[in-house]
Amino acid sequence: MSKQYEIYEGLIPGDGNPNWGQSFYYNFYDPTTKVAALIRLGLHENHRESNTWFIFFKDGLPIFNRVNMNLPYTYDRPANGVKIAGMYIHAVEPLKKTRIVFSSKDFSVDLAWDELHPLEDAIAIAQNVQVFPTEMAHIHLEGTSRVSGHIIHRGDRTEINGTGFRDIGAGPRNWDCLAHYRLAWPIFENGTALAGLRAVSTDKQTSYMRMYHDGKKWLRVKDIEAKQTYADDTFSIASGHWKFTDENDRKYEFTFKPLLRWFFSLDNFIMCEQIAEYRMSDGTVGYGMCENGYRLPWKGFDV
Repeated sequence: MSKQYEIYEGLIPGDGNPNWGQSFYYNFYDPTTKVAALIRLGLHENHRESNTWFIFFKDGLPIFNRVNMNLPYTYDRPANGVKIAGMYIHAVEPLKKTRIVFSSKDFSVDLAWDELHPLEDAIAIAQNVQVFPTEMAHIHLEGTSRVSGHIIHRGDRTEINGTGFRDIGAGPRNWDCLAHYRLAWPIFENGTALAGLRAVSTDKQTSYMRMYHDGKKWLRVKDIEAKQTYADDTFSIASGHWKFTDENDRKYEFTFKPLLRWFFSLDNFIMCEQIAEYRMSDGTVGYGMCENGYRLPWKGFDV
């Protein structure tokens, strides 16, 4: 992790692109309590608006949701603390520790994301090979965290000890350039993790964000074979089987089955967010995000 990345917890002014924005994403799953969360903050400088996701699950079902897609713009960022839509998001130690607090009548949380694997730029590590389009981001930091704290739902307090990915993005965010993407972010019990995403543009070009942490450091991923079976709704995933090769020519594969799902609409684009249980070919178990995005109208195609 480079010290220069710390600036991305703060305000990054736009470059004149009308779609310039910043995003901060936090998620987790705790396999003991079966509690999960999807939390995101999006900030669009030239659109003069902000958006937030704040969704919590228990036993695969949503227990609280607050989604706001057109909030007033704020210049605040996690580096100095952001108060928005009832949340307080503060990068207590930039890149390494973030605290998120929320309180309402029936639901409250006090949670911390502490670094496991450091945030790294998944675009830069690709070394210009089938790199993710700059129309979607100039930098995309991804890393894993130990997530701890508690939630209180209708008077019942649950202590949390889970894992999750964080990401920080800066640059344009032009959803019209994408036809589809699929993402897997497993964090395995043996200390390894994959940040893998395959995107297909509207002109049918394939690009990636892909890196693998082998327990020592983030490594470039040379190839990914991503096969998925869709559920009856045609948007969510019923199961998946991925294979990939790291920069040292070591080959891995895993299967996964989602535990929950949620849909987010972005006007002409829709995202299906899922948390899944993953299993490596040697039996090692992991948990993490499974995300798919679709340009509307989605008619399906083999990617």
